[in-house]
Amino acid sequence: MAYTVKNYRTGKAVRDALKAGDVIRVYQPGPFSNGALNGTIYLEGPHYPEPHRWYLSGTAKDGVLVKINK
Repeated sequence: MAYTVKNYRTGKAVRDALKAGDVIRVYQPGPFSNGALNGTIYLEGPHYPEPHRWYLSGTAKDGVLVKINK
């Protein structure tokens, strides 16, 4: 699972930000991350320690979310 650098409260907020043209950086935490994310990613939020309430799949290029999959 991956996260957005900005701690979005809802999946709708992520969709709205992407639609507005915001640059949404994404990352995969932990020791197994190998740099910038590319291809299909699975996002969840909000960040720990809050419980995750939203999940999205999308496409990333060089660590930036470029598309949210339906």
